[in-house]
Amino acid sequence: MIVGLVGKPSSGKSSTFKAATLIDVKITGIPFCTIEPNVGIGYVIIDCVCKEFKVTCNPRTGVCKNGKRYVPVKLIDVGGLIPGSHLGKGIGNKFLDDLRQASVLIQTVDCSGLTDSEGKPTHGYDPNTEIKFLEDEIDLWFAGVIKRALQKFERRAVASKADLVKVLLEQLSGLEISKSCIELALEKASITDVENFAKVLRKISKPILIAANKIDLKEAQENFEKLKGKYEYIVPTSAEAEIALKKAGEKGLIEYLPGNDFEITGEVSEEQRKALEFIKGQIIGKYGSTGVQDCLNKAVFNLLKFIAVYPVADVNKLSDKDGNVLPDVFLVPQETTVRELAYKIHTEIGEKFICGIDARTKQKLSAAHKLKHGDVVEIAFKK
Repeated sequence: MIVGLVGKPSSGKSSTFKAATLIDVKITGIPFCTIEPNVGIGYVIIDCVCKEFKVTCNPRTGVCKNGKRYVPVKLIDVGGLIPGSHLGKGIGNKFLDDLRQASVLIQTVDCSGLTDSEGKPTHGYDPNTEIKFLEDEIDLWFAGVIKRALQKFERRAVASKADLVKVLLEQLSGLEISKSCIELALEKASITDVENFAKVLRKISKPILIAANKIDLKEAQENFEKLKGKYEYIVPTSAEAEIALKKAGEKGLIEYLPGNDFEITGEVSEEQRKALEFIKGQIIGKYGSTGVQDCLNKAVFNLLKFIAVYPVADVNKLSDKDGNVLPDVFLVPQETTVRELAYKIHTEIGEKFICGIDARTKQKLSAAHKLKHGDVVEIAFKK
């Protein structure tokens, strides 16, 4: 699974990427400063089952701190999109191509309205316009791909719905769109209205969460109040504040768990104290957090509706074959079956599947059993 970070130039998109990954990237106010996509690892945070089972876990990837499990997700930060990107304006086609493999998109918006649609300094720009044009650019990009698919469909002799699905699946395979997404979109919209169908399919296959960035600025706070009732998934964020807190945490100046409050634990200068007090009072005090971690968690668990499951080799010891306790967490779609999990672990395990075993009840689970968030499962297979 890949989370794509999108936005116009100078919206704070690369700062959001840095805040989530702590990878140093080029951050300037110059449009198109990000040409090649930045790729890194961020983390969603879940309550680990280690506390429930009263064990100390040994994650192979990510970490577990005080019962909070940091589960890695891949992030890709593409260059800024501007109106007309789907037609190749700027270097829009390249940027859109970089998003092909993303399962969910986080749109970083300059909520302050201090930059225009191309990222140039201004005053009073409506961030709602920014949200709309970028969504339209991605939808029109989808529509262009679908129109090419329909041209192929029209040339075929068989014109059934199944044939249409097959052609769309072939044409959209590079966008990581599943057959079930296409079938659901065809139920909700007519293919004769290509642009509407493209919008519906994009919402199903690549939903967008809005990161209302620069919430530390007064203008952004005022604009956020106007926006929050219009969008279901919008999170007030300050990427700069998150970067500051993570760096302060690395230096031992504060105790900080992303997505939460912090406490000053080291010696700080008066300037540092004022900056930290501003973040605590004006950002965390008002909105609960800097928002960056909330964006990742909501994108994965609310928009994509993924769940976290723990495959183990031994349900009695909750370990893998090497004795590592709760070593892995898999992020999978809701209603993933035990057999599907087996295939995700390894193709051979899926092919030689016998049954699953629930770590809590020790009961056998059928191939069609649907997993729940927090399940710990052993997969029995023919050796």
